[in-house]
Amino acid sequence: MNEWFTRLKERISSLWGSWQTAQKLMLGGIVLVAVVALVMLVVFSAAPSQVPLLSRPITDPQQLNDIAARLDQEGVSYTITGDSRILMDDQRTAQRMRSILTREDLIPSGTDPWELFDIERWTLTDFERNVNLRRSITRQLEQHITALSDVDAASVTIVMPERTLFSSDQNPVTASVILTPKPGSDIRENRAKIEGIEKLIRFAVEGLQAEHITITDPSGVTLNNFENLQGFDRLELTRRELAIVREQETQYRQAIVSALAEIFGPSRVQVVNINVDMDMGKRTEETEEFFPIITVPNNPRTPFDETEFVLSIPRSIERIRENYEGTGFNPQGPPGMEGQTPPAYRDLEGLVGRWNNEEDRVNHEVNSRRTMEEKSPTIERITASVAIDGTWRWTYNDRGEVELNPDGSILRTYAPVSADELAAARELVEHAIGFNQLRGDAVSVRHLQFDRSAQFQQEDERYRRQRQIQMIVLYVLLGIAVLLVSFIVFRLISREIERRRRLREEELARQHQAMREAALRSAEEESAEVEMSVEERARMELEEMAINVAREHPQDVAQLIRTWLAEE
Repeated sequence: MNEWFTRLKERISSLWGSWQTAQKLMLGGIVLVAVVALVMLVVFSAAPSQVPLLSRPITDPQQLNDIAARLDQEGVSYTITGDSRILMDDQRTAQRMRSILTREDLIPSGTDPWELFDIERWTLTDFERNVNLRRSITRQLEQHITALSDVDAASVTIVMPERTLFSSDQNPVTASVILTPKPGSDIRENRAKIEGIEKLIRFAVEGLQAEHITITDPSGVTLNNFENLQGFDRLELTRRELAIVREQETQYRQAIVSALAEIFGPSRVQVVNINVDMDMGKRTEETEEFFPIITVPNNPRTPFDETEFVLSIPRSIERIRENYEGTGFNPQGPPGMEGQTPPAYRDLEGLVGRWNNEEDRVNHEVNSRRTMEEKSPTIERITASVAIDGTWRWTYNDRGEVELNPDGSILRTYAPVSADELAAARELVEHAIGFNQLRGDAVSVRHLQFDRSAQFQQEDERYRRQRQIQMIVLYVLLGIAVLLVSFIVFRLISREIERRRRLREEELARQHQAMREAALRSAEEESAEVEMSVEERARMELEEMAINVAREHPQDVAQLIRTWLAEE
């Protein structure tokens, strides 16, 4: 063996050495492609695939739409392929949806329930096939029942007896199921759910009848014994009847409120009571109606009615006329013998009789219509009571201000509802509920004064807050006005003081200037030689310039002086 491997290795080495570079690259590419294909095969085979909901395509578009709508209602994810197959994400979801579709009779006809046994195994006996069939059906039923949202666990036992030659000797197929409901589930009292599970079991096992199915809970109580559920059915029926009555009363209540709220206001209308007596029994009424025969129909193009009709038309006429004159036939005996006619009738043989009979029979034809209808439920009587409040108005004085009570609340006056308004409201209520006097309906509309203490208290509190806000705003505005007036007065006084000070300074400047001019004139007059320094002459020129500027621009000079004073 080792020598064989050695020769194989040497041969491969010699072949590899004799190959060219292109051949080596081609071999490497083939090996690489094979490895990549193997890896992709492993990856894609390990990836989860979708599970078919049903084994066969759904050829009927309406059934496909119904099933898709039911799946959308359950909120599950699914995919519809091009060949009308429905694929689910996982097996558990598919089992649960198959159970729901079976319970609601949405499984298409022709679906094969034995798809598990489509593959033939030649090594199995008939007995083993039957055992495997029973085990597969049992396991599938348990999975379907457990997939229901109300079932926590299920145990199914199916007994399929051997087939006999005569059907009278054939034992029936039986099934027993133990259900463990989930906490909070109503499956014990819900007959529809139990019937759905029973139908699921009956459709899954061939030849199984409903009377041979027993469904119990872990405590041993039979759940599909519907005779014991008659009490629950009666309560459920009563609950539904009461729900219908409440719905009808709610509709009438809304009709009354909508009819009166827009007129009187929602807060002034109160439906005290409304009661609808309904007959939930089912009865059939047959009505036959006779009406005239129209001979000339109405022409809609004319402004008047041209209809002509007759009450009936003759269908057959029978007339009988019978006349008779002469004597009647008196029986006589054999020839040569006297008859047996009594003497009293024998005296009437010479008289002539007369008989006349007339009969006229006319059969008339009329139009008739026969109507048959079933009524359930029907309204027997409606009673309604409505209370309407009056109006409250605030009282104002001559100045348009709201008058207040001594305790600070608003003074109000009450205006009751008039009799005409009550009559109109009663008519509206009668039309809203379809009042029928022959049926015994009763409507009561009364004026009642509602208790509005809480509403008035809220209005008073709101009015007080509004008054407080108004007073605060008024005081703030007054304060602002006082500040503005004070500021304006202060500005006026300041300007007046400044003006007077400026006038006083100007007056002093004029006086100093006059004194200087007088001194200069006196010096000139005395011809006195006044020797001035350069600084004094410059100062005098500056003063003269300032005086001239002050005369020409007094406001600027005054502002300059104020600036100097502020700096000092």
